[in-house]
Amino acid sequence: MTIHKEGYASLAITLVVSLALNLLALQFLEDYPFIRTCILIVTIALFLIVLQFFRHPSRNLISNDKLVICPADGKVVVIEETEEGEVLKDKRIQVSIFMSPINVHVNRYPVSGKITFCKYHPGLYLVAWHPKSSTENERTTVVIETHSGVSVLVRQIAGALARRIVCYPKQDHVVKQGDELGFIKFGSRVDVFLPLTAKIKVNMDQKVRGGETILAEL
Repeated sequence: MTIHKEGYASLAITLVVSLALNLLALQFLEDYPFIRTCILIVTIALFLIVLQFFRHPSRNLISNDKLVICPADGKVVVIEETEEGEVLKDKRIQVSIFMSPINVHVNRYPVSGKITFCKYHPGLYLVAWHPKSSTENERTTVVIETHSGVSVLVRQIAGALARRIVCYPKQDHVVKQGDELGFIKFGSRVDVFLPLTAKIKVNMDQKVRGGETILAEL
């Protein structure tokens, strides 16, 4: 278990603020030991919460050109046929994974291939399970064309708590299944848009693990 690089700054800020609050409590609340103890407990708990959020566990990554792996940890909240209107502009099977604040928030490439589209969209911060969050929230859209010519769209979506999406891919980069696509801070959702011919291997409300759970077969 390691700490993800996206968490270094947040952990440093949390540690500095916690130390400052406890030093101030020691100086100005000398006659109120109960309050000082409460501040100490709260700041330790806050640091541990931030620490667990940025954990980066090792995974037994799947590598198979015929399979689509889950891009994120969380729970499957959508499996439906829909129209993808931003890039692909055709009917697709949408599979959405909701990540709560206690999930690992590393996002991974569900397939190997070439990045043919990558765009960031500013937007709202509706709760991640809201039907309109996929098109109105802050988000990034990435399209990967597999070696066999199949396009798979992955969309990172900020939620009510998520205020920063980190997306690593660049146009025309060749990426490997299971490698890091990005990171979403503090609660969010990832949508995957697959061809109608894809055989979905997950069920609604199923808990999945990024890089390990098989999402579909192409």
